Amino acid sequence: LDIDICGPSQPTMLGVQSEQVTQTSLGWQPVYPVDNLGVISIGFMLSSSDDAVIWRGPKKNGMIKQFLKDVHWGDSLDYLVVDCPPGTSDEHLSIVQYLATSSVDGAVIVTTPQELSLLDVRKEINFCRKVGLPVLGVVENMAGFACPKC
Repeated sequence: LDIDICGPSQPTMLGVQSEQVTQTSLGWQPVYPVDNLGVISIGFMLSSSDDAVIWRGPKKNGMIKQFLKDVHWGDSLDYLVVDCPPGTSDEHLSIVQYLATSSVDGAVIVTTPQELSLLDVRKEINFCRKVGLPVLGVVENMAGFACPKC
């Protein structure tokens, strides 16, 4: 579930950016890059990946609620992985509040080794503590990446 409303990246990262979300009588159907992985993102609803989504909190929160309420994930959902924007904004508060009655195990926080990213991660960990969301782990992505032009 890509709730980075203003910077949706999951369609591109999963190689399905040309796909569209379809509506059925059961609700919105997620896009399936592979058989056992469904994804929903505002990125599927934009006419171009260059389109800017310029929404304030209430409209973003409404879209997140609609994703949670109107997406039909099939008969069962083993895991719900939520991709949030960096930092601690409306999207983070909304998803924690909307899923409060669910049995959320916790958050896995993903970072890169750059200090700027680590600053955001420390804030996100503090956010999780303040809202009572257990941090299950921190994953350092691209830790072995060496930029060939740097």
